[in-house]
Amino acid sequence: QVRLVESGGGLVQAGDSLRLSCTVSRRATNGYVMAWFRQAPGKRREFVAAIAWAGGSTAYADSVQGRFTISRDDAKNTLDLQMNSLKPEDTAVYYCAARPGSATVSADNMYTYWGQGTQVTVSS
Repeated sequence: QVRLVESGGGLVQAGDSLRLSCTVSRRATNGYVMAWFRQAPGKRREFVAAIAWAGGSTAYADSVQGRFTISRDDAKNTLDLQMNSLKPEDTAVYYCAARPGSATVSADNMYTYWGQGTQVTVSS
């Protein structure tokens, strides 16, 4: 069983930065792709970013490209999402997800394991 626990959400103002972290159980490191998704009220869950734990290849949604950075820390077994220049439309519950393999896919139904989510609210 792979366990994912998010942290770091909160309330910020537009233009601010925030860093999310996801603690990953030991079994979900090498050989897995890790991703962040988000879901705003009344909307479908959408892809934000993904990273292959081995090799570090990344993929981003167009809406966050250049503002968000996904990374992983091998020593701490954490997945991070650095979010800069936040906008009100970034407000959502952010989820950490994992899937076996190496392809940084964006479809949420391709991910097997999910965290419980952390709320990010950006005020204007």
